[in-house]
Amino acid sequence: MLGIHTCGFAKHAAIDILILGDSLSAAHNIPVDKGWPRLFSDNIRSSFPQTSVVNASISGETTYGGLQRLPQLLDEHRPSHLIIELGGNDGLRGLSFGQSTENIRQMVRLARDRGITVLLIGVRMPPNFGAVYNARFQRIFEDIAIEFSIPYLPRFLEGVAGSDPALMQSDGIHPTAIAQPILAQKVEKKMIEILNH
Repeated sequence: MLGIHTCGFAKHAAIDILILGDSLSAAHNIPVDKGWPRLFSDNIRSSFPQTSVVNASISGETTYGGLQRLPQLLDEHRPSHLIIELGGNDGLRGLSFGQSTENIRQMVRLARDRGITVLLIGVRMPPNFGAVYNARFQRIFEDIAIEFSIPYLPRFLEGVAGSDPALMQSDGIHPTAIAQPILAQKVEKKMIEILNH
């Protein structure tokens, strides 16, 4: 089955990627075709032409919501790879670190039990949440990546948030259309590493 960690993918092999995320991956306030998932989908095909990408991201999604939806999504799309970009709304709402951690762990287990390779994307809270909160939040993703030995893309918005104002929408949380190619390139680079492994 596709998604086994020990082999690389031939350029002609079918690769089916499912993205499970929140508004950062759901093209919030920008055209869908300008969002990083669509750009990533177009870009990855230049290296692996038989790739299909399904974006199941929903604005406002939490780790709990993602966990509830995931079994049906896996049954429906049967992906070889799963990209998880969730947790930001948990943090913004002050939900339990422990519950968020367990939700993501269960999502990883669901995928791994089916032989699906997981790429975990780490997100951070805005600076106004404080350094201590941010550090604890960041450890959720780091600890899970280590526990399951899964590919991990830390600090997804690094180089976007807090840099050029043109890269962030007025809410200070969501990247603009201008920033989406940067995010797409980050995910593409990591996914190519995974596929070539």
